[in-house]
Amino acid sequence: MPLGRAFSVAVRGLEGHLVEIEADITSGLPGVHLVGLGDAALQESRDRVRAAVTNCGNTWPMARLTLALSPATLPKTGSLYDIALALAVLSAAGKASWPRLEKTVLLGELALDGRVRPVHGVLPAVLAAKREGVPTVVVPFANLAEASLVEGIEVFGARTLRHLQEWVEGKADLDGRIEAPPYSPDVVADLAEVVGQTTARFAVELAAAGAHHLMLTGPPGIGKTMLAQRLPGLLPELSPDESLEVTAIHSVAGLLSGDAPLITRPPFVAPHHTSSVAAMVGGGSGMARPGAVSRAHRGVLFLDECAEIGTSVLEALRTPLEDGEIRLARRDGVARYPARFQLVMAANLCPCAPADPQDCVCPGAIKRRYLGKLSGPLLDRVDLRVEMHPIRSGAIAAEATGESTLKVRARVAAARAAAAERWAEHGFHTNAEVGGSLLRRRYRPSRAAMAPLSSALDRGALSVRGLDRTLRVAWTLADLGGLTSPGLDEVTTALSFRGAGSTR
Repeated sequence: MPLGRAFSVAVRGLEGHLVEIEADITSGLPGVHLVGLGDAALQESRDRVRAAVTNCGNTWPMARLTLALSPATLPKTGSLYDIALALAVLSAAGKASWPRLEKTVLLGELALDGRVRPVHGVLPAVLAAKREGVPTVVVPFANLAEASLVEGIEVFGARTLRHLQEWVEGKADLDGRIEAPPYSPDVVADLAEVVGQTTARFAVELAAAGAHHLMLTGPPGIGKTMLAQRLPGLLPELSPDESLEVTAIHSVAGLLSGDAPLITRPPFVAPHHTSSVAAMVGGGSGMARPGAVSRAHRGVLFLDECAEIGTSVLEALRTPLEDGEIRLARRDGVARYPARFQLVMAANLCPCAPADPQDCVCPGAIKRRYLGKLSGPLLDRVDLRVEMHPIRSGAIAAEATGESTLKVRARVAAARAAAAERWAEHGFHTNAEVGGSLLRRRYRPSRAAMAPLSSALDRGALSVRGLDRTLRVAWTLADLGGLTSPGLDEVTTALSFRGAGSTR
């Protein structure tokens, strides 16, 4: 009984699971039967694989062919199993036992003429193969730069099924690992281009130094979006582990560049205000795909015109803001994606949004309803709130005096280094990650410094969560000032940032 076997990987969320593919040829009416909980794209692979095998000069077995993907209870999606299916069929049809095939994971989609096309999710699939101890992975040549990001495993790129078959038989060589240049984003916008807005500029610096969430309100055209776009330029480079994690998310989402796949800078994601809940947090049928909150992992999620965003979309942000990840349950299981991002929201003060707020013609009820979409629990998770004011001619005349991104970034890096050293024994990197109990006990400021927070808490003007977040901002202010602990001035300033621009 002819039997062929090959291996591939099923990607579920950011996790990969090794899949064994068996091809069995038996007597009976000719036909292809594919089993193993495959989706529509996988079921259609029967026709793609058959056409590719015959167009590469091979003979398709005219018998009953059963293709089984194991584990049988694991749902499998996508077209990345094509070349593994084809090699399993060729092995069974030729009654050949190829040693290379037994030690290789195969990933790639087949064109009808035998070309190997790129697929999504290659990076997490290669990481899974390495974790399972597989020594070799073959991917489409267009995905070779992405697969080469994983060290400690042999990777090859295939251009055609015929060439891959010759490599398995030991008659040819495949393209090996390539060193791709790091991902190079567009030129970073300079903070010096922002006119005036001293308080808002300092709030952006503070947000960058402590990884705090930020909300900017004010009339249109005063620089809210400009400031938000300059925040990523103040953030440090991603660490090697963070780069791989962020790149894996973008790989699953199909957003990687083929020539320079590794993402080394914090991403900046700005979804449109009409985006749905699924677009924001992730979704889709079968296994959920990553949304904007996951694509912004280790970077900035900017919500412009946040007052125009649907209430359900805004409320969906509360869980990832608190947990740093999103868990999406769908038909084929639960997908877990990391979502530790910095949230920056920007909004006008009212629907008419005149250049000068004094010219507003909106009734009071309309103004309250406009920003009323931003619920108390959501705003409670925003550390810094700044109301920006119209720019006068004096600020424009002094435009050249603004600090550059390079200068501010140096201060941010020093503050982050101080925070990382302080929290290293507790496993934290930034002030925004530190647990409230640790801040209120072991790292509690002096009684005099805590007095404004205690008063606000007793008046009901501050929740316990708000108290913890204010303490985190106070520690960031201390780091920027080169202090060993926040004092009364830092706590008072942090508390003022929490109340500025409040819609309540």
